[in-house]
Formats: sequence, C-alpha cells, structure tokens
Amino acid sequence: MSNDETSRFVRLHVELVMEVADSDRLTGAALDHINGDPSLPEEERGHARETVQTDPAEALAYLVDPFDLVEGVPGVELTQASWSSEEIDYDADAEWVLGHDAEDDDFPEDEEAGADGTAGTSADGVRVRF
Repeated sequence: MSNDETSRFVRLHVELVMEVADSDRLTGAALDHINGDPSLPEEERGHARETVQTDPAEALAYLVDPFDLVEGVPGVELTQASWSSEEIDYDADAEWVLGHDAEDDDFPEDEEAGADGTAGTSADGVRVRF
C-alpha cells in the first residue's frame, strides 16, 4: 500500500502510572499553573483551584499536557488531543497491558476529557491516559 492510499492520521495511545510522592508539591504546582493561566476565566479559575486542592488526579491533569509530548516531533502536527486522569490502586507486580491492567478494567477507553480529567476512587497512584 502506498502512502497515498494510507491515512495521514495516527492515534498514539500513551498510558502512564505515576506515584504521588508529595501531594502538597503537586497541588502547589497545579495552583501556580492555574493562577498563571491568562486564558482561564476567573469563575473557572475558582472551580479549578477547589478541584486540584481535593484531588491529586485533577492536579496532575492540569500540569500534564499531551501537546508537550509531540511538540518537537518533526513532520507531525497535533490535530486533536484528549486526556483524563484517575486515582488507582497500583500493584507493580501485576501484568499490565496498554489500555488496562489486571486490576482495573473500567478505565474509560476513549472518554474525551480536558484538563479537568476524571477521578477514580483510591489513592495509591495516578493514571494518566493520552
């Protein structure tokens, strides 16, 4: 199949699991980001501040930007992006497959989310999906 017959668009799935080792630093960085964002309307800024102060997954979603992943990649232009984050139980010994792990089969497959992400129910780690 030649390049003319194939799609020019590629969906890249990236999934990260991060341990929140210092939730105060994470929250502080998210608050700094929110306070310094000139594009965020004041009424949304207040809601964003509340949200990141109560949920580490939300704080992380304000700081992680999928645009940064591909910004310097030659020959590509980001057309669309969505991301979400949730708190998860994490077992480093469990088998893990892109899209879900053995412990968690209900992470949304293609749920569209913005910087506010989606929150789960536990506090052992944070999963971010692009």
